[in-house]
Amino acid sequence: MAHDGQDMIRTGNVILPELLKLTEAAVKPAEELLNKAQSSVRAMVLKDGDKITTAAVEAEQTATHGLAWLATYVESLRQMQKWAEKLQGEGKFGEIEQLIHQIAFGEYLWQIYGGMQMSQQEVVRLQDLGLSQDDQRLMMDDAVMTLTQSGNTQAARSRLTELMVEQQGATMFGASGLDEELEMIRDQFRRYAVDKVEPYAHEWHLKDELIPMEVINELAEMGVFGLTIPEEFGGLGLTKASMVVVSEELSRGYIGVGSLATRSEIAAELVLAGGTDAQKEQWLPGLASGEILPTAVFTEPNTGSDLASLRTRAVKDGDDYRITGNKTWITHAARTHVMTVLARTDPATTDHNGLSMFLAEKTPGTDEDPFPTEGMTGGEIEVLGYRGMKEYELGFDNFHVKGENLLGGVEGQGFRQLMKTFEAARIQTAARAIGVAQAALDVGLQYALDRKAFNQPLANFPRVSGKLAMMAVEIAVARQLTYFSAYEKDNDRRCDLEAGMAKLLGARVAWACADNALQIHGGNGFALEYTISRILCDARILNIFEGAAEIQAQVIARRLLA
Repeated sequence: MAHDGQDMIRTGNVILPELLKLTEAAVKPAEELLNKAQSSVRAMVLKDGDKITTAAVEAEQTATHGLAWLATYVESLRQMQKWAEKLQGEGKFGEIEQLIHQIAFGEYLWQIYGGMQMSQQEVVRLQDLGLSQDDQRLMMDDAVMTLTQSGNTQAARSRLTELMVEQQGATMFGASGLDEELEMIRDQFRRYAVDKVEPYAHEWHLKDELIPMEVINELAEMGVFGLTIPEEFGGLGLTKASMVVVSEELSRGYIGVGSLATRSEIAAELVLAGGTDAQKEQWLPGLASGEILPTAVFTEPNTGSDLASLRTRAVKDGDDYRITGNKTWITHAARTHVMTVLARTDPATTDHNGLSMFLAEKTPGTDEDPFPTEGMTGGEIEVLGYRGMKEYELGFDNFHVKGENLLGGVEGQGFRQLMKTFEAARIQTAARAIGVAQAALDVGLQYALDRKAFNQPLANFPRVSGKLAMMAVEIAVARQLTYFSAYEKDNDRRCDLEAGMAKLLGARVAWACADNALQIHGGNGFALEYTISRILCDARILNIFEGAAEIQAQVIARRLLA
């Protein structure tokens, strides 16, 4: 490895004082290319009329989803530039940050020009978006060509890994750019994860055990379940950015623990946005304190992400309701106190207009009797990872729900109420993805230092150091994109686009980090006794839940083309 960071960068023709000017200049042609791509893809989906339809977007999925990925890459570069400029202004743009920044630009600019990876076997290229060779010459800009040629070199990756080794044990590699209060929150939850989660997580996973109630009670005392609930309802009234930091660090310890608050976040968002004053007074304090544990009951067999096609029905019974139907992939269903259930109240409808949301109360179950409440049954779905809360199939047969527990007190609003929660849920999922990716880097780096081959640590070999460096770089990129989406949410700006991008990229980064960390472990990574085997299984779910990657790209594309 090179020891002189300045010499290493000069070898790549990038002189440090010019780095931020180069990256700033490179953002503009990328943005112009995105504008051309939007126009091109819009023309592709408008060929049969003047209205962009779901069918048209789906018919051109390679182009429309490719546009979503291009927009995600461009926004990532914008946010990395803001991060770097902020750190430079604060005197915190050190060598490790500079290397992360230049490698990120070098790699993402090259991928924009040469092909962006939507999945392991799907690479979308600019010509798939209808762009000509003349259009693509926008990427022949001097700054872009300098960065693609010299930004992500083996020398840069090796030096970055060397610095990571020197800083081993640090909470993260490279400054976050967040304020001091958020970093104090990070340190608090990092310490908790190291002491109370990491030593036990793998055993919980291997035994398919529920996370102990002791952990849930401790998190409740720390305010995790009421983090963003307003103080007037018993919460801490903190920002979504704080939720991101907490989710990130707890998921770094174990995604199951980092996900405990997700259901509380969804339930609280539903009640805050769509509930009556009486419902807010009744439910929010208990959700905030952790005394009420909720679960989200939306998905049905054979519907997946097509929530508008739900068939579970809620029928009036006097002032109350009776719910009948089947639900699946319900997380933490057994020992929760309330279910946010999406059901059809208007049998004459077949779309989202006939759906309503209910706060359906239930009795928490035990290991011996997980679903003791009359009118509901359930069975566990055995899964590869994400096991700490367990997944269930649920059946409802005339299940009783009080009329006062119809969210908002008006039928037919359920789907719209749910849509309002997706921004926060996807921001939190992006944060969980960062935590899982960071966990993979943690164990991958440690193994690369401990394991010797041919009389030297694995970390000394270029392809191993390259893997480790790219993990750190992509985690930094996903992190900044996620922080940006949280910032937009905290400032009451619509951010479904930004949240979707953060979730889309974060999930891919988590899987890539877990896969590469396992590769560094070699055969040992395939052994259940090694932590990385669990992290790989946990990472895989991130591309599926809270909107599968394909659905996420579809949603982003619809917004870009609107």
